[in-house]
Amino acid sequence: MPEAIGTVTALRSAYSAGELSTVEVADQVLAALAERAGEAVWISTVPAEQLRARAAELHRRRGELATLPLYGVPFAVKDNIDAAGLPTTAGCPEFAYRPERSASVLARLLDAGAMLVGKTNLDQFATGLTGARSPYGACESVFGGGLIAGGSSSGSAVAVAAGLVSFALGTDTAGSGRVPAACNGIVGTKPTRGLLSVAGVVPACRSLDCVSIFARTVDDATDVFRVARGVDPEDPWSRALPPELAEGREPSTLRLGVPRAEDLDFFGDLGQRDRFAAGQERVGALVRESEPLGLGPLLEAGDLLYQGPWVAERLADLDDFLRRRPDAVLPVTRSVLESGRRYAGTDVFRARHRLQELRAWAERLWRRVDVLVLPTVGTTFTLAEIDEDPIGRNTMLGRYTQFANLLDLAAVTVPNGFTGAGRPASLTLVGPAFSDATLARLGAALEGAALCTAAPDETAPDDPAVGAGGRSAASGTSGPAEHGDGRVLLAVVGRHLRGESRNAELVDRGATLAGVARTAPLYRLYRLPSDDGVGLPSLVRVGPGQGAAIEIELWRLPVGTIGSLLTGIPAPLTLGRLRLHDGREVLGFLTEAYAAGAATAEDITAAGGWRAYRQAAARTG
Repeated sequence: MPEAIGTVTALRSAYSAGELSTVEVADQVLAALAERAGEAVWISTVPAEQLRARAAELHRRRGELATLPLYGVPFAVKDNIDAAGLPTTAGCPEFAYRPERSASVLARLLDAGAMLVGKTNLDQFATGLTGARSPYGACESVFGGGLIAGGSSSGSAVAVAAGLVSFALGTDTAGSGRVPAACNGIVGTKPTRGLLSVAGVVPACRSLDCVSIFARTVDDATDVFRVARGVDPEDPWSRALPPELAEGREPSTLRLGVPRAEDLDFFGDLGQRDRFAAGQERVGALVRESEPLGLGPLLEAGDLLYQGPWVAERLADLDDFLRRRPDAVLPVTRSVLESGRRYAGTDVFRARHRLQELRAWAERLWRRVDVLVLPTVGTTFTLAEIDEDPIGRNTMLGRYTQFANLLDLAAVTVPNGFTGAGRPASLTLVGPAFSDATLARLGAALEGAALCTAAPDETAPDDPAVGAGGRSAASGTSGPAEHGDGRVLLAVVGRHLRGESRNAELVDRGATLAGVARTAPLYRLYRLPSDDGVGLPSLVRVGPGQGAAIEIELWRLPVGTIGSLLTGIPAPLTLGRLRLHDGREVLGFLTEAYAAGAATAEDITAAGGWRAYRQAAARTG
């Protein structure tokens, strides 16, 4: 049976084949929630009996699968989006209210057959990019190590990246739908403002807010976007997508803008710098031509959001509550909101006049290029580092995201592998208003290119083959993909890693390193006894919510050599399908589950990978 809490595409396939029922999916979701009880991902969840009732209702309607594009797909929403029957807190318990109706965008998803699981944690009042500004607790990235989940849509991103739901809604005013995607190795779509209704969404900055989508693949995010968009008479900011732009353009016809090196700031993070250079090259290989561009006017526009009168717009909807209950608002959030009081009406008009000049510059930019590629974030931080400088480091996270809504742009964020230090990297594709479909097509092509690019030199473990989820460009289906050169991606976890004792078994068969990746959080890593005393690393698949994301290497192996490799693998190891953190499935080394129950098996999952375990063991002697 396929993984229940999989991608939208995988679930639809399983439902269509009769391999899975909505009732089974609901039970597995509930089991995963129980395993992660007490974590800061959720603020509220749909009661178990209600989720099961929704699943049973959909099961009775299984004959309508073809007309319900999100049939039986579990999802989450950020807790500043109204869901009837659940409180809306916006990350502030004292602000909470119970809406009688769901937000318009949520209602569209439910009408399409989706199953709401719950409401996720966020930076209070959607003010922040860290995921650390919530009285419900700070979210940590799925990659662990105290890394921030990003914000403000922190819980939504983690719920998707951890495999608890197939997709989630967030909001994005300054980057809240993109920064969390970057920190958790998933896709984040920030649509053109107005295409997804904000009726029933607690405002952050009303003229700039938009609803965003998190998913594990661009295709999934696009499927959700198609269902969620639509003109809403209850939303005065609502807009229609021009029909002639609904399909988007072919990537090979596009002109790509690439930032000049002097305008890029990675805040000393050379790993992120190198990852962006590699990712930018990959994007460039997919388009017609590339042109270097200066980013100065974009960055100036972004500065207006928090260093200009738009922060007063944030205050406008919350001023009454803030005056009545200042004690209910976190100090860092209150300081940001109250800074809006220092702006006069003249400041507003001066800033709007300057913004209009910057918008005119942007319009001229889109006559020269069709898409701009940027880092999503210049660097990443741990929760402890954010605590040291919550305002300054939050600003650093927004450098490449804050201008998008002010300039009426669309954006799609896609994973871009990992730095040498193991931090996730990410790219954002940016285009003018209503370029959503074009950006999605380029993002999907980028995912496919990650599966099909030639292998790099062995000295470059940060290859872009990791971190971009999606489908095999050759087959259009998920799963282990044979490439045009007769090679297949193979995931290795232990003694076949570079520098380990059995790596020669790959090299001697003509295998080449494709990159470093992580599994989906569905595995545990064990050390079994071995004759040489080093131990036999063993990866075992477990249920949702019971595993972790384990570091692996991806190698390109000639297909004809798989049989000989398999004959030399000692029991209980075997080759099977292994799911990566981005939803792809590749061939990989796995271990029979019975081995994990042996008295001699040592659970080393907490180390995050075999190499990290070995390094820690060496330090402790």
